[in-house]
Amino acid sequence: MAASVTALSLTASGCVVVHGEREVLPATTRAEAAEALREFTAAYNAADKAYDASLDADHTTGALAAIDAARLKAGKVNSPEGNAGHTPLELTDAKFTIPEKAGWPRWFLADAAGNKGGSVRWLLVFTRGGLDETWEVAYLTLVAPDDVPEFRTDRDGWAEAVPADTGGLAVEPGELSEEYAAYLETGGDAFAEGPHTSAWRALREKKSSRPGLATQYIDEPLTNGDHAPLALRTKDGGALVFFATRHFEKQTAAAGASVPTPNKDVLALTTGEIRQSLTMEFVSNEVALDPAEGAVEILGRVQGLTAAKGE
Repeated sequence: MAASVTALSLTASGCVVVHGEREVLPATTRAEAAEALREFTAAYNAADKAYDASLDADHTTGALAAIDAARLKAGKVNSPEGNAGHTPLELTDAKFTIPEKAGWPRWFLADAAGNKGGSVRWLLVFTRGGLDETWEVAYLTLVAPDDVPEFRTDRDGWAEAVPADTGGLAVEPGELSEEYAAYLETGGDAFAEGPHTSAWRALREKKSSRPGLATQYIDEPLTNGDHAPLALRTKDGGALVFFATRHFEKQTAAAGASVPTPNKDVLALTTGEIRQSLTMEFVSNEVALDPAEGAVEILGRVQGLTAAKGE
């Protein structure tokens, strides 16, 4: 964003207030970031225990909000009294990467160890659109500890945000969602081999045609509003990019056959009657290493069913 003159106003007490909407500033303080993580964890646990999406709706947005709300909706349908198997999420050893940037939204990354998911790091991207707004988590992914890169920081420890249209990378951050969706359907060499790329394509190919059942896939980018990609400059000159995609999986039974009965969580989110086909809609959020040269590496992906339709 272009720099602009910072507006100054004098309060009744004589204090000078800076309105820094266009000034390059750290997104938040480290203390406030830690408090945002605590508030999110408390809300997430309350919602999970009660299977009540309203309890953490103010602390989630974008891809995570879609995934989490659907998960809680299904849980409420199947267990109206709440989550009998609830175990509180505990996030420890938190590290905060806070970029300096101009304008809104401002955002930061929390990297913590969790008591769920095994020996992985929980990467949570917090964002907000103004000083009076609550910090919300837009992206939540799990990655191996050794996969978390080192970030480029200035002498005060503030990180560098990478705009969506930044060149000099294997793929512009703003194009990653579209490129990933295209790769899943047609392949190519833009992405390195791994569980979320070549292995996932191979699995879908294997499932696409089975006796009495055909499965079709459609992949779409998600880039607008709260689904906009967010990226941090890594120490080696590349970028760590968080982005989202939408996926459809349609199962169609042959004449005389039937669609396999889905599990109770899928049924809880299904509209219509499953007679000959079932179309499931998923939202996925990914984190990728986008290098200056070479292929993009998908480090982690968290995906959730958000809707289903029987026909």
